[in-house]
Amino acid sequence: MQNWQRWFKQYGLAGGISLAILIVIGISYSRNPTVTTAVLASTLRQSTPLVLGALCGLMGELAGVINIGIEGQMLFAAFIGFMVNVWTGNLLLAVIVGILAGALLGLLLAFMSVTLRIDQIIGGTVINILALGVTGFFYTVGVSTKGKLQPVSLGPLADIPLIGPVLFENPPITLATIVLVFVVHYVIFHTRWGLRTRAVGEHPRAADTLGVNVFLVRYVNVILGGALAGLAGVFLSLEAVGSFERAMTNGRGFVALAVMIFGKWTPFGSWGAALLFGLATAMQTQLQFGGKIDIPHQFIGMLPYLLTIVVLAGFVGRARPPAADGIPYEKE
Repeated sequence: MQNWQRWFKQYGLAGGISLAILIVIGISYSRNPTVTTAVLASTLRQSTPLVLGALCGLMGELAGVINIGIEGQMLFAAFIGFMVNVWTGNLLLAVIVGILAGALLGLLLAFMSVTLRIDQIIGGTVINILALGVTGFFYTVGVSTKGKLQPVSLGPLADIPLIGPVLFENPPITLATIVLVFVVHYVIFHTRWGLRTRAVGEHPRAADTLGVNVFLVRYVNVILGGALAGLAGVFLSLEAVGSFERAMTNGRGFVALAVMIFGKWTPFGSWGAALLFGLATAMQTQLQFGGKIDIPHQFIGMLPYLLTIVVLAGFVGRARPPAADGIPYEKE
């Protein structure tokens, strides 16, 4: 009993709910394997930008820096990655430059929040407005991309019924995201850097007394978080869609914040919450194009955002962020 309580405390209720829902859907595989596989595969793909955005947010917030600029970081990286692909035709280079673009905005946020000590909410808002304005101004309608990232099949693993097509036959960024969840979890909870990060987020003064460079920890975490948001952005433009549109992130950065809160600032909890939101989006698509339910598409399209409101209303009050979250640190 204590093990279950410890699991829920560490990973959040989101992981348990998402796992239960996916198990129920998995049972339906015996009745309609094609639809079930398609829904689960879509769930994983739809969750990818959300979990990357959530990892960006928790990297910063565990170190005490609130990042509401995830939306802008994702949008800017999506645009830069897309344009590099248009100019060079090199998808790998485009992905790398997109990640660096996200990291650059992470550096800007760290400079405003850590060095200038301005209000972190305002700093994130500046990034969102900046990204929306720059991408909208420089984007030219009709620019065509030169291909997009294609699914990769991991050999015999992709032949496993249900699990294979869902987990082991995906484009590179989707596969990399699964690995990154485990990597970030290990770094945060099983390394010295992760311990210092959590210490800075909870009690920076005590961490500073013990010789931890609070400013360096916050800078590095916010920049790395920006790189993760950049990867989410290039996923949208170079893997999911293969093109760029103005404001194409469509609020995913803010949904990622809800995912992070629902997952209680843990990588696995955030992944579970992202799968839950991804499932809502996948079901929305299935209902819209399945043709079996005659419901206006506007109402079906509200499902993911309605779920966001329910999660924020029901769980934000119960979730406890790091104690020093959003508080600028001044060295005495």
